[in-house]
This record gives sequence, structure tokens and C-alpha cells, in this order.
Amino acid sequence: MVVRHFRCKTFLYVQMNKDVLLKKLGRKIRALRIEKGLSQVELANEIGKDQQSLQRLETGNINPSFYYLFEVSEGLGIGLEELLKDI
Repeated sequence: MVVRHFRCKTFLYVQMNKDVLLKKLGRKIRALRIEKGLSQVELANEIGKDQQSLQRLETGNINPSFYYLFEVSEGLGIGLEELLKDI
């Protein structure tokens, strides 16, 4: 029973960290987009996504695929390593 309880706590800890990281990533994408002078619609069009998808990414409400992050970095004119730096 103790092991089960520990796993539950571990899962919650990992889930909380995941949520924090996704929100941090979203804030960084938003800041970079604004720095580049792009609206959500403009960046979304540039990468072939809809504005709602980009909005969910910027608020940390989705866990993007590697390829989605690659597309975003290309749309922002930066490398993937710069996008993920300090996350």
C-alpha cells in the first residue's frame, strides 16, 4: 500500500512539473512571437496551423510534438535550441 501511495505522489509531482514546463514554454513562444512583431494569426499562418492551436500552445494547454516545436522555431526564424534554451 505504501508503494502505491508513493507512485501516486510521484505521478502528481511529475504532472505538476510537466504543467509548469509547458506553461513556461508557452510564455517563451509568446514573448518571442511578440518580439518578432507577429500576431498569433500571422505565426499560425506561417507554420500552417490555426490561431487556436497556437493559442493553446502559448497558454501551455497542449503538449506539442517535436515537429510542432520545430515548425514554430522555423516560423520565428530561430533554431530549435534557442526556442528550448532556459526552459
